Amino acid sequence: MAPAQASLLAKLDTQERVRDFLTNAVASGRASHAYLFLGAPGAGKLDAAWALAQAFLCEQDGCGSCDSCVRVARHTHPDVHYYTPESATGYLIAQTRELLDDVPLAPIRAKAKVYIIDRAEQLRANTANALLKTLEEPPEGVMFILLGTSADVMLPTIVSRCQCVPFRLVSPAVAAQAVSRATGQDPARCRMAVAVAGSPTRGIEFLKSAERQDARRQMVRAIDSLIAADEADVLSRAKSLIVAVKAPLAEVKSTQEKVLEQNADYLSRGALKQLEDRNKRELNARERSGIMEALASARTLMRDVLLTLQDEAAGVVNEDVRDTIGRLAAATNVAGATQALEAVATAERNIARNVTPQLAIEVMLFDIRKALKCR
Repeated sequence: MAPAQASLLAKLDTQERVRDFLTNAVASGRASHAYLFLGAPGAGKLDAAWALAQAFLCEQDGCGSCDSCVRVARHTHPDVHYYTPESATGYLIAQTRELLDDVPLAPIRAKAKVYIIDRAEQLRANTANALLKTLEEPPEGVMFILLGTSADVMLPTIVSRCQCVPFRLVSPAVAAQAVSRATGQDPARCRMAVAVAGSPTRGIEFLKSAERQDARRQMVRAIDSLIAADEADVLSRAKSLIVAVKAPLAEVKSTQEKVLEQNADYLSRGALKQLEDRNKRELNARERSGIMEALASARTLMRDVLLTLQDEAAGVVNEDVRDTIGRLAAATNVAGATQALEAVATAERNIARNVTPQLAIEVMLFDIRKALKCR
C-alpha cells in the first residue's frame, strides 16, 4: 500500500507561523474569503497559495491524497485559477474581466473555487477597482489569494478588503536544509536547487525533475562554450535552450488533455471552454517560469564567477560545476563578470516585458560572450 501523501500545507516548514495560521483557519471553518500574502520573492508565497487552495477545496481540510488534493498539487484542478500579469506594465483589463465573468459560475469539480492572483501590486487602478466589489462581497464558496511584496505599493482599498498574511524572509541556508530534509540529498546540491528554483518547495520539485535539471545543465554548457563560440554557435545554443525549457511542458499538456477528455461527457460547452482557457493560462505560466528558472541558472553561475574573482569562493552555490566556474573566471575579470550579470538581469526584464524568450536569450548570450572577453 502506497504511503499517504502529506498535504502541501504540512510541507511549509520554512514558514511555520503561516502554516499553522492557515491550517487552523481552514480546520475551524473560519477561512477568509480574501487573503493578501506579503513578502519578498523566494519567501514561499505562491507555494502557500497552492497549499491553502488544496486545503480549502478538500473535504478533509487538505488530506493530501484525495483526488482533489492530487489535482491541486499537480496544478490541474479546474477550480483553482492562477493569474499572472500578461503585460509588462501590469494586468490587462481583459484579464480582470475574464476573472470577474468566471466568479459567478458554478465550480466544475469541487464545491468551491480559488483565484490566485500573483504579483498583485501590478493590478492597475482601473483593473483593481473592478475587483473591489467582488473582493468585498464575493459569492459563497469563492476564495481570493493575492500575492504581493508590500502593502505600501498596493491600492489601500485592495489591502483593506483582504486579510494580510506576512511572510518572513527565509535565509538560503534554512531553505537548503528544508530541501535536504525532504529529499535526503546533499546540502550543497539543495542549496543550488533553492538558488535556481527560488523557494524550498520549488527546489524540491526541481530535484525531482530530470527535464528541469537538464535545462540548467544546458544553460551552464551554453555559457561555458561562449569563450570560443562564434555567432552560429550562440544561436544554436539559444535554440537548444528553448527546447530544453519547454520539455517539461509536454507532460503537463498531456495531463491537461486527459482531464479534458475525462470531463467532456458531463461538462457544458461553457465549462469546457473555462477549462481550456485555464489550461492555456497554466501552460503560459509554466513556460514563463521555466524561462525564468533557466535565467536564474545563468545568474547564479555568473554570480559564482564573480565571487571566485573576488576571492569569496566559499559563497559559491554551483558546487557541481566548479571546473566551469574556474574556466569562466580565468577568461574574464570583475568588470566582465559584472557586465555578464547585468546581461542576465536585462534578459529577465525583457521576459517580463513579453519579449520573445528565444530573442531574449540570444541577446543575453551574445552580451555575456562580449563581457567574458573584456579582460
